[in-house]
Amino acid sequence: MLFGGFGGHPPLRDRVDAGQQLARHPEIAKHANSPNTIILALPRGGLPVAFQVAKTLNVPLDLMLVRKLGLPYHEEVAMGAIAMGGVSYVDPTMVGRGGVTDSQLEAVRRRESAELERRTRKYRGDKPYPVLTGKNVIIIDDGIATGATLRAAILAVRVHNPARIIAAAPVGAPDSVQTIGALTDEIVCLHQPRHFNAVGMW
Repeated sequence: MLFGGFGGHPPLRDRVDAGQQLARHPEIAKHANSPNTIILALPRGGLPVAFQVAKTLNVPLDLMLVRKLGLPYHEEVAMGAIAMGGVSYVDPTMVGRGGVTDSQLEAVRRRESAELERRTRKYRGDKPYPVLTGKNVIIIDDGIATGATLRAAILAVRVHNPARIIAAAPVGAPDSVQTIGALTDEIVCLHQPRHFNAVGMW
C-alpha cells in the first residue's frame, strides 16, 4: 500500500528535516515505542534520515549495507544492486539498454562485492545482525531514484521472514515508488515530483 504523494508536506531542508517529517507521517508514527519494530538504514544518505525516525519513534536502528551495480561506462546509472547476505538484484532491461556483457556484469559485481565486504567489516565489525523474523522492518533510504538498492535490501530482509516490510523515503520517482510498493507491504514516500532527476535535487 502506498502512502504519500505529490503534496501535503513542506519542502525538505536537509536529511535531518526529512527524517523528522517522515517520522511524523501517520503510517510511520504508529510504530512508536513498538517492541516489534526495527528500522534499517541504507548508508550513507539513508542513515541521517533513519536516525531521526528511530530517535522519534524510540525503536532500534541498524544498518542494511547495499551497493549499487552501475553501468560500466556510466556508474551513476544503476543496472542492479547487491546487499548483505549475498543477495543481488539485476535489472535485465538496464543491462540490455546498456549493452552490458556477462563478463562486464560479473566484473562490476565482483568489484562491488569486495567493497560491500570491506564496508561490512568497517561498519559492523563483529556485531551480530539483528533478528528480523516476525518483526515490522522499516527500510529507510534518503530517496528512491531507480529503486535498485532498495530492491536488493528488500530481498535481503525477506529471507528472514519478517512480519511486514515497510519501505520509506522522503522523496522518490513516481514509477520507482510504485514498483517498490508492489514488493513491500507498505511504502511511505512524502514527495513524488513528476520531474524527478536525482535525490540530491530535493
